[in-house]
Amino acid sequence: MSDSIAFIGGGNMASALIAGLIKQDTPAQQICVVDPDANARDTLTTRFGVKTLAQADASLGAAGLVVWAVKPQVFKAAAAATASMTRQALHLSVAAGVRSDSIASWLGTERVVRAMPNTPALIGQGISGLFARASVSQDDKARVNQLLASTGTAIWFDAEDKLDVVTALSGSGPAYVFYFMEAMTMAGTEMGLEREQAQQLAIATFAGASALAQSSSDAPQMLRQRVTSKGGTTFAAISSMEDNDVRALFIDAMYAARERAKALGDEFGTA
Repeated sequence: MSDSIAFIGGGNMASALIAGLIKQDTPAQQICVVDPDANARDTLTTRFGVKTLAQADASLGAAGLVVWAVKPQVFKAAAAATASMTRQALHLSVAAGVRSDSIASWLGTERVVRAMPNTPALIGQGISGLFARASVSQDDKARVNQLLASTGTAIWFDAEDKLDVVTALSGSGPAYVFYFMEAMTMAGTEMGLEREQAQQLAIATFAGASALAQSSSDAPQMLRQRVTSKGGTTFAAISSMEDNDVRALFIDAMYAARERAKALGDEFGTA
Protein backbone atom coordinates (compact mmCIF):
# COMPACT_ATOMS: atom_id res chain seq x y z
CA MET A 1 0.00 0.00 0.00
CA SER A 2 1.27 3.46 -0.87
CA ASP A 3 2.17 5.76 2.01
CA SER A 4 0.92 8.74 0.03
CA ILE A 5 -2.13 10.50 1.51
CA ALA A 6 -4.54 12.78 -0.35
CA PHE A 7 -6.93 15.17 1.34
CA ILE A 8 -10.00 16.35 -0.53
CA GLY A 9 -10.72 19.61 1.24
CA GLY A 10 -8.21 21.66 3.20
CA GLY A 11 -10.21 23.21 6.04
CA ASN A 12 -9.74 23.05 9.82
CA MET A 13 -10.16 19.31 10.25
CA ALA A 14 -7.83 18.52 7.35
CA SER A 15 -5.29 20.94 8.82
CA ALA A 16 -5.51 19.22 12.21
CA LEU A 17 -4.93 15.81 10.64
CA ILE A 18 -2.06 17.08 8.50
CA ALA A 19 -0.44 18.69 11.54
CA GLY A 20 -0.68 15.34 13.30
CA LEU A 21 0.89 13.52 10.37
CA ILE A 22 3.78 15.98 10.29
CA LYS A 23 4.30 15.45 14.03
CA GLN A 24 4.43 11.70 13.32
CA ASP A 25 7.31 12.45 10.90
CA THR A 26 5.27 11.81 7.77
CA PRO A 27 7.20 13.54 4.96
CA ALA A 28 5.33 16.56 3.61
CA GLN A 29 5.94 15.35 0.06
CA GLN A 30 3.74 12.31 0.78
CA ILE A 31 0.74 14.56 1.45
CA CYS A 32 -1.40 16.22 -1.21
CA VAL A 33 -4.42 18.46 -0.63
CA VAL A 34 -7.09 19.26 -3.21
CA ASP A 35 -8.92 22.51 -2.48
CA PRO A 36 -10.36 25.05 -4.95
CA ASP A 37 -9.67 27.95 -2.57
CA ALA A 38 -6.33 29.59 -3.36
CA ASN A 39 -5.97 31.08 0.11
CA ALA A 40 -6.46 27.68 1.73
CA ARG A 41 -3.85 26.15 -0.59
CA ASP A 42 -1.35 28.91 0.15
CA THR A 43 -1.85 28.51 3.89
CA LEU A 44 -1.33 24.75 3.74
CA THR A 45 1.78 25.06 1.60
CA THR A 46 3.27 27.74 3.84
CA ARG A 47 2.44 25.97 7.09
CA PHE A 48 3.23 22.38 6.19
CA GLY A 49 5.07 22.35 2.88
CA VAL A 50 2.56 19.90 1.38
CA LYS A 51 1.61 19.68 -2.27
CA THR A 52 -1.70 21.32 -3.16
CA LEU A 53 -3.99 21.14 -6.17
CA ALA A 54 -6.89 23.32 -7.26
CA GLN A 55 -8.60 20.24 -8.67
CA ALA A 56 -8.05 16.50 -8.76
CA ASP A 57 -5.61 15.13 -11.29
CA ALA A 58 -3.94 11.83 -12.17
CA SER A 59 -1.34 12.23 -9.40
CA LEU A 60 -4.00 11.11 -6.92
CA GLY A 61 -3.60 7.63 -8.34
CA ALA A 62 -0.54 7.27 -6.09
CA ALA A 63 -2.54 7.77 -2.90
CA GLY A 64 -2.97 4.83 -0.56
CA LEU A 65 -5.35 6.80 1.66
CA VAL A 66 -7.82 9.52 0.68
CA VAL A 67 -9.35 11.67 3.40
CA TRP A 68 -12.64 13.35 2.55
CA ALA A 69 -12.84 16.62 4.51
CA VAL A 70 -15.48 18.35 2.40
CA LYS A 71 -18.89 19.78 3.24
CA PRO A 72 -21.74 17.26 2.80
CA GLN A 73 -23.37 19.27 0.04
CA VAL A 74 -20.31 19.13 -2.22
CA PHE A 75 -19.23 15.54 -1.50
CA LYS A 76 -21.00 13.94 -4.48
CA ALA A 77 -19.58 16.41 -7.01
CA ALA A 78 -16.08 16.12 -5.52
CA ALA A 79 -16.33 12.33 -5.64
CA ALA A 80 -17.37 12.42 -9.29
CA ALA A 81 -14.23 14.41 -10.11
CA THR A 82 -11.96 12.06 -8.17
CA ALA A 83 -13.37 8.52 -8.26
CA SER A 84 -11.63 7.28 -11.40
CA MET A 85 -8.22 8.16 -9.93
CA THR A 86 -8.63 6.80 -6.40
CA ARG A 87 -10.32 3.38 -6.58
CA GLN A 88 -7.11 1.76 -5.33
CA ALA A 89 -7.16 3.73 -2.08
CA LEU A 90 -8.65 3.39 1.37
CA HIS A 91 -11.16 6.21 1.85
CA LEU A 92 -11.82 7.99 5.16
CA SER A 93 -14.71 10.46 5.34
CA VAL A 94 -15.07 13.07 8.06
CA ALA A 95 -18.11 14.65 6.35
CA ALA A 96 -21.12 14.82 8.66
CA GLY A 97 -24.17 12.76 7.75
CA VAL A 98 -23.09 11.36 4.37
CA ARG A 99 -23.55 7.59 4.60
CA SER A 100 -21.02 5.03 3.50
CA ASP A 101 -23.47 3.43 1.03
CA SER A 102 -23.46 6.68 -0.92
CA ILE A 103 -19.73 7.18 -0.58
CA ALA A 104 -18.99 3.64 -1.77
CA SER A 105 -21.34 4.07 -4.72
CA TRP A 106 -19.86 7.41 -5.75
CA LEU A 107 -16.24 6.25 -5.43
CA GLY A 108 -16.63 2.74 -6.83
CA THR A 109 -15.00 1.04 -3.84
CA GLU A 110 -16.10 -0.67 -0.64
CA ARG A 111 -12.98 0.33 1.32
CA VAL A 112 -14.70 3.18 3.11
CA VAL A 113 -14.44 4.32 6.73
CA ARG A 114 -16.60 7.05 8.20
CA ALA A 115 -15.38 9.19 11.09
CA MET A 116 -17.22 11.71 13.22
CA PRO A 117 -14.54 13.84 14.91
CA ASN A 118 -15.02 17.02 16.91
CA THR A 119 -13.23 20.35 17.04
CA PRO A 120 -10.98 19.66 20.07
CA ALA A 121 -9.11 17.50 17.55
CA LEU A 122 -7.51 20.80 16.54
CA ILE A 123 -5.51 20.73 19.79
CA GLY A 124 -5.12 16.96 20.06
CA GLN A 125 -7.96 16.51 22.56
CA GLY A 126 -10.77 15.37 20.30
CA ILE A 127 -12.72 12.15 20.16
CA SER A 128 -13.94 10.44 17.01
CA GLY A 129 -16.58 7.82 16.34
CA LEU A 130 -15.64 5.40 13.54
CA PHE A 131 -17.49 2.93 11.32
CA ALA A 132 -15.90 0.66 8.70
CA ARG A 133 -17.60 -1.13 5.84
CA ALA A 134 -17.14 -4.90 5.66
CA SER A 135 -14.35 -4.73 3.05
CA VAL A 136 -12.12 -2.62 5.29
CA SER A 137 -9.28 -4.78 6.63
CA GLN A 138 -7.66 -4.72 10.06
CA ASP A 139 -4.60 -3.14 8.44
CA ASP A 140 -6.87 -0.44 7.01
CA LYS A 141 -8.33 0.20 10.46
CA ALA A 142 -4.84 0.39 11.92
CA ARG A 143 -3.92 3.03 9.36
CA VAL A 144 -6.99 5.08 10.27
CA ASN A 145 -6.14 4.75 13.96
CA GLN A 146 -2.62 5.97 13.27
CA LEU A 147 -3.91 8.96 11.29
CA LEU A 148 -6.31 9.98 14.05
CA ALA A 149 -3.95 9.26 16.97
CA SER A 150 -2.61 12.81 17.13
CA THR A 151 -6.12 14.31 17.29
CA GLY A 152 -7.26 12.46 20.42
CA THR A 153 -9.05 9.17 20.98
CA ALA A 154 -11.32 7.08 18.75
CA ILE A 155 -14.13 4.59 19.27
CA TRP A 156 -15.17 2.05 16.61
CA PHE A 157 -18.88 1.26 16.23
CA ASP A 158 -20.45 -1.82 14.68
CA ALA A 159 -23.48 -0.04 13.19
CA GLU A 160 -23.33 3.05 11.03
CA ASP A 161 -26.50 4.63 12.39
CA LYS A 162 -24.71 5.02 15.74
CA LEU A 163 -22.60 7.73 14.10
CA ASP A 164 -25.71 9.92 14.03
CA VAL A 165 -25.79 9.61 17.82
CA VAL A 166 -22.05 10.32 17.99
CA THR A 167 -22.70 13.43 15.91
CA ALA A 168 -25.36 14.59 18.36
CA LEU A 169 -23.27 13.81 21.44
CA SER A 170 -19.59 14.51 20.80
CA GLY A 171 -19.59 15.92 17.27
CA SER A 172 -21.85 18.84 18.21
CA GLY A 173 -20.97 18.55 21.89
CA PRO A 174 -18.25 21.22 22.07
CA ALA A 175 -20.86 23.80 21.04
CA TYR A 176 -23.03 22.75 24.00
CA VAL A 177 -20.11 23.31 26.34
CA PHE A 178 -19.40 26.71 24.82
CA TYR A 179 -23.10 27.55 25.13
CA PHE A 180 -23.04 26.84 28.86
CA MET A 181 -19.79 28.78 29.19
CA GLU A 182 -21.53 31.75 27.55
CA ALA A 183 -24.45 31.48 29.97
CA MET A 184 -22.19 31.21 33.03
CA THR A 185 -20.12 34.17 31.85
CA MET A 186 -23.25 36.23 31.25
CA ALA A 187 -24.66 35.39 34.68
CA GLY A 188 -21.38 36.19 36.38
CA THR A 189 -21.23 39.55 34.59
CA GLU A 190 -24.83 40.38 35.49
CA MET A 191 -24.02 39.62 39.13
CA GLY A 192 -21.12 42.05 39.22
CA LEU A 193 -17.96 40.39 37.92
CA GLU A 194 -15.83 41.78 35.13
CA ARG A 195 -16.53 39.87 31.91
CA GLU A 196 -12.94 38.66 31.66
CA GLN A 197 -13.08 37.37 35.22
CA ALA A 198 -16.39 35.58 34.69
CA GLN A 199 -15.16 33.99 31.46
CA GLN A 200 -11.92 32.83 33.08
CA LEU A 201 -13.89 31.23 35.91
CA ALA A 202 -16.32 29.53 33.51
CA ILE A 203 -13.61 28.09 31.24
CA ALA A 204 -11.48 26.89 34.16
CA THR A 205 -14.52 25.28 35.77
CA PHE A 206 -15.30 23.20 32.67
CA ALA A 207 -11.66 22.28 32.19
CA GLY A 208 -11.24 21.24 35.81
CA ALA A 209 -14.52 19.35 36.04
CA SER A 210 -13.74 17.48 32.80
CA ALA A 211 -10.28 16.56 34.07
CA LEU A 212 -11.76 15.37 37.36
CA ALA A 213 -14.35 13.24 35.57
CA GLN A 214 -11.68 11.76 33.31
CA SER A 215 -9.40 10.86 36.21
CA SER A 216 -12.18 9.39 38.38
CA SER A 217 -13.69 5.91 38.21
CA ASP A 218 -17.02 7.35 39.39
CA ALA A 219 -19.83 8.30 37.02
CA PRO A 220 -20.60 12.01 36.50
CA GLN A 221 -23.83 11.53 38.45
CA MET A 222 -21.86 10.48 41.52
CA LEU A 223 -19.41 13.35 41.14
CA ARG A 224 -22.31 15.79 40.90
CA GLN A 225 -23.99 14.39 43.99
CA ARG A 226 -20.80 14.81 46.00
CA VAL A 227 -20.80 18.57 45.46
CA THR A 228 -24.56 18.98 45.87
CA SER A 229 -25.13 19.19 49.60
CA LYS A 230 -28.84 19.39 50.42
CA GLY A 231 -29.80 22.95 51.23
CA GLY A 232 -26.55 24.36 49.87
CA THR A 233 -25.77 26.69 46.96
CA THR A 234 -25.19 23.94 44.40
CA PHE A 235 -28.43 22.27 45.49
CA ALA A 236 -30.27 25.54 44.85
CA ALA A 237 -28.82 25.78 41.34
CA ILE A 238 -29.49 22.14 40.43
CA SER A 239 -33.03 22.35 41.86
CA SER A 240 -33.70 25.41 39.70
CA MET A 241 -32.50 23.51 36.61
CA GLU A 242 -34.65 20.50 37.49
CA ASP A 243 -37.71 22.71 38.10
CA ASN A 244 -37.23 24.20 34.64
CA ASP A 245 -36.69 20.80 32.95
CA VAL A 246 -33.20 21.77 31.76
CA ARG A 247 -32.16 18.12 31.57
CA ALA A 248 -35.16 17.16 29.42
CA LEU A 249 -34.67 20.18 27.16
CA PHE A 250 -31.00 19.32 26.74
CA ILE A 251 -31.83 15.72 25.84
CA ASP A 252 -34.43 17.00 23.33
CA ALA A 253 -31.72 19.18 21.78
CA MET A 254 -29.49 16.16 21.26
CA TYR A 255 -32.34 14.28 19.60
CA ALA A 256 -32.75 17.26 17.27
CA ALA A 257 -29.07 17.08 16.38
CA ARG A 258 -29.35 13.34 15.66
CA GLU A 259 -32.37 13.90 13.41
CA ARG A 260 -30.49 16.59 11.51
CA ALA A 261 -27.58 14.20 11.03
CA LYS A 262 -30.01 11.65 9.56
CA ALA A 263 -31.53 14.33 7.34
CA LEU A 264 -28.09 15.28 5.99
CA GLY A 265 -27.65 11.67 4.90
CA ASP A 266 -31.01 11.76 3.12
CA GLU A 267 -30.45 15.20 1.63
CA PHE A 268 -26.89 14.91 0.35
CA GLY A 269 -26.33 11.16 0.24
CA THR A 270 -28.44 9.97 -2.65
CA ALA A 271 -26.46 7.64 -4.86
